[in-house]
Amino acid sequence: MTAAAIPLHGRLRPSDVGRVASIGLRTRKLRAGLSALGIAIGVAAIVAVLGLSSSSSAGLLAEISRLGTNLLTVQPGTTVFGKNAELPTGAPAMIARIGPVTSIEDTGNVNVNAYRNPYIPTIQTNALSVQAASLGLLADLRTSVAQGVYLNPATAREPAAVLGPAAAQRLGIEGVYQGERIWLDKQWFYVIGILNPATLAPNIDSSILVGFPAAQHYLGFDGHPTTIYVRAQTNQVNAVHGVLAATANPENPNEVNVSQPSAALVARADAQSAFNGLFLGLGAVALLVGAVGVANIMVISVLERRSEIGLRRALGATKGHIRIQFLSEAILLALAGGTVGVTLGILSTAVYATTKHWAIVIPTIAWTGGIAAALIIGAIAGLLPALRAARMSPTEAFPV
Repeated sequence: MTAAAIPLHGRLRPSDVGRVASIGLRTRKLRAGLSALGIAIGVAAIVAVLGLSSSSSAGLLAEISRLGTNLLTVQPGTTVFGKNAELPTGAPAMIARIGPVTSIEDTGNVNVNAYRNPYIPTIQTNALSVQAASLGLLADLRTSVAQGVYLNPATAREPAAVLGPAAAQRLGIEGVYQGERIWLDKQWFYVIGILNPATLAPNIDSSILVGFPAAQHYLGFDGHPTTIYVRAQTNQVNAVHGVLAATANPENPNEVNVSQPSAALVARADAQSAFNGLFLGLGAVALLVGAVGVANIMVISVLERRSEIGLRRALGATKGHIRIQFLSEAILLALAGGTVGVTLGILSTAVYATTKHWAIVIPTIAWTGGIAAALIIGAIAGLLPALRAARMSPTEAFPV
């Protein structure tokens, strides 16, 4: 027989590969579904972690953009003897003379406690602080009033108070009503407003704010500021940061602490990245478990389908045909799990990001990586069972 007369084995067309590869999945739906579930969980975890991380980062960048990175805070530190230092009463005016400074506001701790009424035990302070506040504070902190109004030149001289959101909650005040009042230093102060959260100054959330004149007249405030909020030109923040301590307290600049509140938001993002690595690791473990499940079902499938393998071999199927069939079946199983996992990951990201009012961001690497991981896992998990099936001769697989 010449070489031209030797019959050539036919190659499986892609449609034929898909049809024969899906036989095991279509005839054993429950088992295939449970095996694909492990892949789906792992891929969903990875897509969700990457999606939530990107959405959170987008939300954080938007928040930083809204709040600005040009806010600096000046606070008293400690003396060389370890005692609490004080900022001079003229510190805000001195800082205002710095050229690149665009605005300056301040608050001062008032050494009194706040209560809902005079019948509350004095030890139940609810960790609230009373602070004298300047009139432009909200604009500097980029926050606003949730209910009522903020202090103005008139109410700043009267026994009127504005509550941070946490302070209002702890005092049991849900809204601003006519005649609403709280007990400060054995006298009533009327509540005129409740604030929205102040992201750059979280201590304001648990504070009761009164005007500087009212604090000095009614509460014995000494006038020393404890926190000065400074807005500077964005391109001059570092320069202003370098001279703030010496400007606020020329005699003892080492007793002044200067910080940038937006740095805390960046630190929060860094901490979140560490947790993202942990969750990605858990997703990888789930993928590994899913791969073991796929390999297990393929080994069982080879043993159960010996008759099918023997029949196909007897009808002319080559070892390559059998190998391709079972390898494609494993890949198809993993791909189904990966597709479901990507869908679940995207949906969970969308739902959570919506509840947090973030932009929904799904990185390309998240869903493409999930599908690619599923394909690779399917190929690796199905390789050994496919080789085992291909090694079966018709007499072994379909004994007489």
